[in-house]
Formats: sequence, C-alpha cells, structure tokens
Amino acid sequence: MKYLLELSYLGEKYCGFQVQDNAETVQGALCRAGRALFGVDCLVTGCSRTDSGVHAIQYFATISHDGGADIPPDKLPRAINTFLPADISVHAAENVDDEFSVRRAVFGKEYMYLVHNAQTGDPFLAGRAYEYARVLDVDLMNAAAEKIKGRHDFACFMAAGSDISDTARTINDIRVERDGENVMIFVSADGFLYNMVRIIAGTLIEVSEGKITPDSIPNIINSKNRANAGRTAPACGLYLKRVFINKNYATH
Repeated sequence: MKYLLELSYLGEKYCGFQVQDNAETVQGALCRAGRALFGVDCLVTGCSRTDSGVHAIQYFATISHDGGADIPPDKLPRAINTFLPADISVHAAENVDDEFSVRRAVFGKEYMYLVHNAQTGDPFLAGRAYEYARVLDVDLMNAAAEKIKGRHDFACFMAAGSDISDTARTINDIRVERDGENVMIFVSADGFLYNMVRIIAGTLIEVSEGKITPDSIPNIINSKNRANAGRTAPACGLYLKRVFINKNYATH
C-alpha cells in the first residue's frame, strides 16, 4: 500500500527533511508516525531535500508499507496527524501505484524567501523570517531579479559541497514584493542547486545595499564563480511554497 501525502511543516526544529543520524528530521517524524499508525515499519520518500531550518508550505511525500493496516486515503490525514508533532501537518492523501516516484514526478518548485524588514523584530516571526533593519529597495531588487530570469548556468548561486555537475537551471519567474514590514522574494524554477535561493536572496539584498548593481548580474552569472555573488541569507527565511507535480507519473 502506497500513499501520496501533501503536507506542510515548520523547519526551525528540524535538521531538514531527510533522515540523519542523531538529528531530528521531518522524514524521521513521518516514519515514526507511520509505524504507530499502520503497525509496521514504513518507507517514507520526500519530493526533495530541504536544509536545516527551512520550512515548507507545500510538500509532497510518499509513505508505503507491506502488511500494515489498510486506511482509506480520506481518513489518513487526520489519523496520521494524531502521531505527528504540531509543526508537521498532513493535509491530503491519495493512493498511488507502487511504481510512482514522487521525486521524478516533480517538474518544478517555487520558493519564497521572507524578510522582516523593520527596525524592531517580530517575536511571532522568530525563526521564521530573516530580521533585517535597513530599508530594502524593492524596485532595485526587482531590476536585478529580471537579469536572473531565464535559463543559465547558475554555478555562481550554488554553495560548496554539492556534487552536482550540471548546474544549468531555468528560472521561470522571480520577483520581490513588499507587504508592510515584510519583503518576499519569490523564485520559481524547474530545479534548484544547493542553497541557490538563499544565495539569490543574499545577492538581491546586497543589490539594495549598493554593493552589487543590477547591471553586474549577467557578469556574475557568466563567471560561474560563487565568490562573485552575494552572501547566503539565513535558512530561517526560506519556504518551499509550491511543488509542481504530475500525480499521474509512474516509472513504468
């Protein structure tokens, strides 16, 4: 029995999604909840990795078991949430074929980076936004964002430590919006590199600071050199906002 789960979570207490030794993860919490619910060990696979402290507004994962309890999909969210901590919630579930691969079914994602742009911090956003006091120039940041849009080799926006060799990606949309004291950076692409959105956010913030000009963005991208881009913004402001998925995808 295999289910596709749609869920959301706050990442501040977790070392990312993927199970790690001696660290609390979202995948680990789902595995424990599955074991308690179905009565057998379950295999949980996520649609992508998220780093320590990163949040997900929308996330997809599969959970499968062999020989456990048979629970109707419409009853599953409420049932499994009973065994999950309050900062992880399953919203929907459906049966999928055993051949369904949630990772391969994803054809794009949208991230949001949240900056609380005010002189004083917001305690309700502690661990959930980047606190930044200097007024951000949204228009200037959007001018730079336009230079990032499209298909490029984005090696300059990839942190060290990744073993990915193909660093070309297509950014379909990137924009910066202000809502009162909150500034949101939205990035939608067919795929992302390690820390890519956090580095883009840090670069756009440095554009606002006057350290990087919008016209220099193409040269930074063409250099393929991480040292030429801006700083890596903190993980606390990053949200996986939407996952574009083909639910009919199967490996056969």
